[in-house]
Amino acid sequence: MLSNFIRTALISGLSCFLVLTPTWAQNNGSRGDDVLLEMNQAFKRGDKNRLTQLLPQARGHALEPWAAYWELRTRLGEASTQEVQDFMARYAGSYQEDRLRNDWLLLLGQRRDWTAFAAEYPNYRMGDDKDVRCYALLIEHLKNPGADIRIAEEIRKNWLAQREASDGCTSAASRLVGNKNLSTHDVWVKARLAMEANRPRAARDAVEIIAPEALNLVTELNASPAKFLSSKMIAVRDVRREIIVLALVKLASTDADGAARFVEDKWGMQLAGEERNWVWGAIGRQAASKLSNEALGYFAKVSKDADLSDDMLGWKARAALRAGSTPRWSLVLGAINSMSEEARKQPTWVYWKARALLSNAPAAAASAPVPPQRAEALALLQSIASVRGFYEQLALEELGQKITAPAKPPAVTPEEKEAARLNAGLNRAAYAISMGLRPEGVREWNYSTNLHQRGGLDERELLAAAQFACDRAIWDRCINTSERTPTAMDFEQRFPTPYREAVLQRSQSIGLDPAYVYGLIRQESRFIMDARSGVGASGLMQVMPATARETARHIGLTGFTANQINNRDTNIVIGTAYLKRALDDFGGSMALAAAAYNAGPGRPRNWRNGPVMEAAIWAENVPFAETRDYVKKVLSNTTNYAALLTGQPQSLKARLGTVGPRDASAPPPDEKLP
Repeated sequence: MLSNFIRTALISGLSCFLVLTPTWAQNNGSRGDDVLLEMNQAFKRGDKNRLTQLLPQARGHALEPWAAYWELRTRLGEASTQEVQDFMARYAGSYQEDRLRNDWLLLLGQRRDWTAFAAEYPNYRMGDDKDVRCYALLIEHLKNPGADIRIAEEIRKNWLAQREASDGCTSAASRLVGNKNLSTHDVWVKARLAMEANRPRAARDAVEIIAPEALNLVTELNASPAKFLSSKMIAVRDVRREIIVLALVKLASTDADGAARFVEDKWGMQLAGEERNWVWGAIGRQAASKLSNEALGYFAKVSKDADLSDDMLGWKARAALRAGSTPRWSLVLGAINSMSEEARKQPTWVYWKARALLSNAPAAAASAPVPPQRAEALALLQSIASVRGFYEQLALEELGQKITAPAKPPAVTPEEKEAARLNAGLNRAAYAISMGLRPEGVREWNYSTNLHQRGGLDERELLAAAQFACDRAIWDRCINTSERTPTAMDFEQRFPTPYREAVLQRSQSIGLDPAYVYGLIRQESRFIMDARSGVGASGLMQVMPATARETARHIGLTGFTANQINNRDTNIVIGTAYLKRALDDFGGSMALAAAAYNAGPGRPRNWRNGPVMEAAIWAENVPFAETRDYVKKVLSNTTNYAALLTGQPQSLKARLGTVGPRDASAPPPDEKLP
């Protein structure tokens, strides 16, 4: 919660923009806030009657636009066009206006009211809803069925990127397939991707576009892919083969070896080359994500890497990296080169491609010209080298540089601060966060900085908005907003050190690097004191209740009760004690301890088995995407915090070290570590 002083300042900032009715004086204070909080709960319940009853009491409140949005959104399906237009006129320029427009456009698309949709779409500012965009592209296509390939390609890209079933992109894809602008192969690829992601409805919707007669088979294979594959005998026709592909992909997601046996013993020869390659890619991907030694063998059965998805190719590259004490660099390079251009531009694959090229291109003598392969590798590293993230930092070190805190950009001027202070969206967002409506506040903040105007705020405006958040201790918005500046980097904004005395004193007293603690807190909670995860972790260091109880017992913290974990100092004591215990259990490996903090100690104990390898390779092969991202960000954060706290050049590589099986001479694992 923000202090009353800061909340008053926020109200003052908002008053410069809001036309306040006389009821504002009555609603200002706890009663008005209570009304908004009750309306938020009613909105979550879908209680239309209660929202309508409470709305008059919210008139004039600083967050009236939210109250009005909740009330109209719950009955949007029965609202008149005039009501919607009146709402958008009353709250013109606000996040809530464009949020409702987004919802209205989706409804118009579902109703196939193309005239009303086309009239309203040009006013849509957010532009980040793929379904809305697909409806707009469909209208464009309907007006001109012979339009260029751009429409089909954008619809295809949006549709394939959606994990869940959706009306807009599915309808657009269906229309374009019927007009031969999208191929049937595109539709089967969508079905395969949906099946692999365990999204059966999305897979079913795709199949319905081109083979509605096969929907019963889709239902059957979803129920038991192994039984389905055992009972069917022939897959000669195109549709029948694709259904078998879906069954094999479905089975591979839970039983890679079983799917491989079906391909080798029964179905492989009946599939076309591209279909067979996709299935082996799906099997290899699943085996690689289980860290199976069979993964590269499965990938070796693929005759053409270009037939695989970027996700499959990523796992082939990962499997080749951890193939032994020395990575299989030629396979790494081949997999990356077969990825889409978009995927190859990701820092992960830019870095590993450069490393693969360098593995075969030793440094030339000082007087000799740089060999082309080495020159390409160095150019790739230079293209990403910075302090911005994990692979960017590793690229810097490959180029012989260390990680240092960049020079602070020119300070935000009083005029820039004032512009941020008078920004209605930022004020509403901060006020919502202050009264406990954090999700709503975060959405409005992100809209105000990123989407309200085309291209978002410029660099200086972002720095000023970040400072606005920092000054009010809204640390997550401070960090996230500052991270968006394209060139200037204010490390004090990006890597703030709140509660510095408590963190440093506690860390140093138990032998932990304060930079490591800060790096972890920044990733866990973004310094939100009342943060709570979906699985019940709480506070700055996101400690689970059971972990808190065991750790309190371990360190002799008497009288500990579960509610104490939300106390700042207690949370730091418990969280750092657990981190130190994990670090000791994993022999001082920051990467393994970070993985244990996120996923529990049992998983990284298994993940470390295999050859000794660079910790960067180990981290890239962590099977869980969340934990993989977490480990890399914690270590990158730590390195930047160390540069900031010490003022000395730092090495991410040194912090990473290597990872391998537990040394036989080491103490046994701490079995009580939760």
